[in-house]
Amino acid sequence: MITLRMMSTALLWNKHDELLMMKRALNRTLSPGLWAAIGGHLEPHEISQPRTACFREVWEETGIEQDEIQDLHLQYVLLRLNGQEIRQQFFYVGKTDVNPRIVTSEGDLHWIHKAEVLDRPMPYIFRCLLEHYFSVGPTSHPWIGSAGIQSGTDTPTIHWNPLLDPMQI
Repeated sequence: MITLRMMSTALLWNKHDELLMMKRALNRTLSPGLWAAIGGHLEPHEISQPRTACFREVWEETGIEQDEIQDLHLQYVLLRLNGQEIRQQFFYVGKTDVNPRIVTSEGDLHWIHKAEVLDRPMPYIFRCLLEHYFSVGPTSHPWIGSAGIQSGTDTPTIHWNPLLDPMQI
């Protein structure tokens, strides 16, 4: 039986062009020892409010308050199959110059300059998303990414499309 897991994640940048990243603890089930953004699973009451879940996750993992984040907007929705689980992840981009206030058991938080972000070991899906973001930059619309296989090969890839209302074009 296929199940669904929904997650919400923040790409938070500061005025020094640094991304707030977490080096996940080695004892974590998901991506141990790898670098990732701040985020987590939606609670049942947040299913229709992934932005609210994103603010909650940022606060839980960093101590940064909602009013200390500027311009948080949806930039990506990513879909992928992991075994018998469909994972839907919302990625928001925002700005803050507030340093994390708490220490979490999930991993260590660091500000990483944009030029060094892709030098770190990270989950394949997250790397593809960052490569796309660094290539196209911020856009006025979100992007939908579906993980799959490149046509005619066995090469994993993300298929990116603008997420637009076709009735508004």
